[in-house]
Amino acid sequence: MPDSDLVVVLPGITGSTLLRNGTPVWAPSAGAILRAIGTLGRNLDRLRLPDGLGDEHPGDGVEPGVLMPDLHVVPGIWTPIRGYTGLLKRLRALGFDEQRGNLLPVAYDWRLSNRYNGRRLATLVEPALEKWRETHPDAQLVFVCHSMGGLVARWYIERCGGAGHTRKLITLGTPYRGAAKALLPLVNGVRKELGPFAVDLTLFARSMPALHQLLPSYACVEEPGGLVNLAERTPPELDAAMTGDALAFHRDLADAEAGRPESLSINHTIVGARQATPTTVRISGGRAEALDTIDGDNDFGDGTVPLAGAIGHGLPMDTHTVRRVVEHHGSLQANPYALDEVEEVLTTVPIRRRAPATVPVRLTVPELVLAGEPVPIAVELPPDARDGVQVTVVDERQQPVFARRPRGADGLFRTDAPALPPGGYEIHVTGTRPGSPVTPVTTPILVWGSTI
Repeated sequence: MPDSDLVVVLPGITGSTLLRNGTPVWAPSAGAILRAIGTLGRNLDRLRLPDGLGDEHPGDGVEPGVLMPDLHVVPGIWTPIRGYTGLLKRLRALGFDEQRGNLLPVAYDWRLSNRYNGRRLATLVEPALEKWRETHPDAQLVFVCHSMGGLVARWYIERCGGAGHTRKLITLGTPYRGAAKALLPLVNGVRKELGPFAVDLTLFARSMPALHQLLPSYACVEEPGGLVNLAERTPPELDAAMTGDALAFHRDLADAEAGRPESLSINHTIVGARQATPTTVRISGGRAEALDTIDGDNDFGDGTVPLAGAIGHGLPMDTHTVRRVVEHHGSLQANPYALDEVEEVLTTVPIRRRAPATVPVRLTVPELVLAGEPVPIAVELPPDARDGVQVTVVDERQQPVFARRPRGADGLFRTDAPALPPGGYEIHVTGTRPGSPVTPVTTPILVWGSTI
């Protein structure tokens, strides 16, 4: 039976609630994202990790709670992310359920090293698997992971003895070789782009081993002689020891996977595509400038993880083993086509809706907007596309606050949503008629006021 295995769900960075001695310090809920960021800001001194922590827990009383259900973002550190309610709902509809014992959502402290969280994962999934095997003796683990959660699972599988217990690893937007976007808060600090924010997240960001382990392992720094990797050119703003350790993390994973051919056969990789994505950086005057190109080519990505970072080690960019979905990073785990892929891998049941849409969409919007300012929205279709688009903005409670069918020329559609009250929003782009071949794309944004 397809539901005889134990499905383990791992969210991405920022995707788990955090509690300190039982009190929430990071726990956004619908309509309350700004309050959650304020709570985080007021706890920064206690959440910042000590120097030299490595792969250990700081003993600061902070523990993970549950998977984030709704829109969440730590401004300037990572991308706004829609929650995991839709993913869990789909899995439950397939017969996987916490009460039955064959569904295990695993929250983790996303500040800490992925090595630490990989070791901790073993202490959670193996007892759960042993219990499930009392009634399903042939059961194995199947991981469904978004973003950095895939790195945690990979470390458990390859370096903590998990390979013998694992049947499949399904990843959505996992940065197998890192993401250039992680360089920006670590090099530039988390100040300028936040406008009137009342908190400075720079020291907090730079204390996080996990954020360093999202740094690219591929050559990503533009130099006059060509691209170099961070081992060859470590910006002085980066902690050299933490950067070196992060590169060693990627190297150790790659070596372990290369030495175990089965690692490729269990891996089912789903990536976001067609969105403008930071892929390399140019560093000058102590600042990192993100570039969407690599060696003059634009391979795009999901807006956060470039294709160069999303494809596993040793695989060509055009590999047939990767499933590409036109979507943004923060919505990939909720995208219906991505969820169809997950369902197909889990059940092998034919999915009727998987007939591919024929008109890909590239959606470009700022992740952070100040209250009182309009929201610029750019939608790009292939130049020969004859279809129109519908742009809809919904608030955290999924209530529409703006809708328009912008006029376009040569596949480019532009519109401005009016100034919005502070809070979290989602921008949806769809076709204008039932059965439209336009691929639906969604991205979350944050509108920020002058106070927390």
